[in-house]
Amino acid sequence: MSLLSGQAGAADNGWIDSASFEFGTGPKVRLGRLAVQKDWDSQWFASNGRHLSGYWDLSAAWWRSTSYRNVPGQHQNLAVVGITPVLRYQRDDKLGWYAEAGIGANLFSELYNNDGNRLSTAFQFGDHLGIGYVTPTKWDLGLKFQHYSNASIKRPNNGANFVIFGARYKF
Repeated sequence: MSLLSGQAGAADNGWIDSASFEFGTGPKVRLGRLAVQKDWDSQWFASNGRHLSGYWDLSAAWWRSTSYRNVPGQHQNLAVVGITPVLRYQRDDKLGWYAEAGIGANLFSELYNNDGNRLSTAFQFGDHLGIGYVTPTKWDLGLKFQHYSNASIKRPNNGANFVIFGARYKF
C-alpha cells in the first residue's frame, strides 16, 4: 500500500503523472518495457481544438532474442534503460486519437547480436512514430514503430526494429 501512496504523492508533487507497460516484437526478438512519464502541459500550434505538446518518458526494458550470434535457439537477454522526449499532436482535452514521435537515448546492458543484426555500442538512439487513443477513464492505448540505432557512431550498426503495443494510465 505504501508503494501506491508513494506513486500518488510523486504525481501530486509533479515527478510523474502516468505509468505504462509495453510489449514489442521484432525479427527473432521480443521486448517488455515499464516506464513513467511527465506531461509538459504545453500547447503549441493550437488550432481547431487540437495542439502539439509532449512528455518525458523514462523507461526500463528487457529484450529476449532467439538467435544470439546468429545461432537459432540460442538466447540473449538484455536490459535497456532510456529517456525520451516525445512530441504528441492531440485534442485540447487530451482525449481521443493522437499521433506522436520521439527520439531518445538508451543504454544497453551488453551489445546486441541477434539473427545477423549487431549493434556495436551500448549507447543507442531510440526513435519512434506512433498513434493511439486516450479513453475518458484515463487509459492511453497506443501502437508504435520503434527503431534503435547508434547513428553510425561505430560499425556495425544494423539497427533493431519493433512493433510495440502499449497501455498507459494517467494518475
